[in-house]
Amino acid sequence: MNKADSERMAGILEKMGYHEASAELEADLVLYNTCTIRDNAEQKVYSYLGRQAQRKQVLPHLKLIVAGCVAQQEGEALLRRVPEIDLVMGPQHANRLEALLAQVDNGQQVVATEEHNILEDLTIARRESKTCAWVNVIYGCNERCTYCVVPSVRGIEQSRTPEAIRSEIEGLALLGYKEITLLGQNIDAYGRDLPGITQEGRRKNTLTDLLRYIHDVEGIERIRFATSHPRYFTNRLIQACSELPKVCEHFHIPFQSGDNEILKKMSRGYTIERYRGIIKRIRDLIPNASISSDVIVAFPGEDEQQFKKTLTLIEEVGFDQVNTAAYSPRPNTPAANWPNQLPETIKAERLKELNSLVERTAKRMNTRYQGVVEEVLAEGINPKDQNQLMGRTRTNRLTFFPKEGPKGFIYKPGELVELRITKVRSFSLSGIPLR
Repeated sequence: MNKADSERMAGILEKMGYHEASAELEADLVLYNTCTIRDNAEQKVYSYLGRQAQRKQVLPHLKLIVAGCVAQQEGEALLRRVPEIDLVMGPQHANRLEALLAQVDNGQQVVATEEHNILEDLTIARRESKTCAWVNVIYGCNERCTYCVVPSVRGIEQSRTPEAIRSEIEGLALLGYKEITLLGQNIDAYGRDLPGITQEGRRKNTLTDLLRYIHDVEGIERIRFATSHPRYFTNRLIQACSELPKVCEHFHIPFQSGDNEILKKMSRGYTIERYRGIIKRIRDLIPNASISSDVIVAFPGEDEQQFKKTLTLIEEVGFDQVNTAAYSPRPNTPAANWPNQLPETIKAERLKELNSLVERTAKRMNTRYQGVVEEVLAEGINPKDQNQLMGRTRTNRLTFFPKEGPKGFIYKPGELVELRITKVRSFSLSGIPLR
């Protein structure tokens, strides 16, 4: 989500006449788009700001902007801590960057963190990739997980209309993009704030309906979506993914804990039994699908047995990738104030054990690719080897391969390449082109 916001804000700045500086400490305008989901990410912001504040004392023309979730969370407190900041703006205000900078140019110090209806994006994002593009479909989140700061910093759910989303995708196709990823903090909630009921009595606009509506956009070869919530992940969605050829066989479905009591304390709204049922349904209909997830260990009150249940689930499911984290208390979240916080030593021990298992499991799951032919979308040059391209399989496995095929054909980013996989690692593959 932050990457997509950054690309939109960079596009606004370029439209205003700015161009990218050669280095952070040489820029006339510096914008930090921030994350507050973990404490260490938040602390990095203040380290960066300290350097820029020193610069501004010498260069008063320097414009210093803090955007994103830390900006929304801290608001005016950021100005008290770093008075050199010119603009503090929450995620809902990303599309208003030009108007807010106009206020700064008029000599104001601006804080934009009030609730705001997100305007339809009329800007042209400066996208990092020319092959794969993010497409926001729903902003905000209405869930109230007890550990999560996101709803308080990203606001309530606001879905874009199907017509606006398809129009953006059609524009991307005309620019040569081959893959799009539909984005939402809780993407399965897409459309529940939009009007319309079908004759069958269900919502007219769901993620399933959206996938079917955009599927035939000419030029787009692959469609992905993230991030899913087990509470709202439906059999109807799985069925559609199995029927729509462009939808990639990869599902990112966070489970967060392998213990039902911990899930209840987290206010996640599902059980591990339901989660297992979702995975079974996916593998029944899409046997080659890859599954990735998010997990938190050392949540307040988590005992050793509950932690072991998380490890057991990872082994049972056989995740292709898991984003791991030890619990980090976040401001304005219920769990941060609970008395049963676990010591940092236990957090570190459990995270280490978890990461070791995740790596072993990922490598075991990757062995199924050995010697197999896979379609890879070339996304760019391998920064560590200029003679190699890098891309991803439909199942989202990062894959490296030579630019030159066996018959002298030179491949380029943006091309779909058939590879035979020759080497598997825990988190990536290598292969050789078939032609």
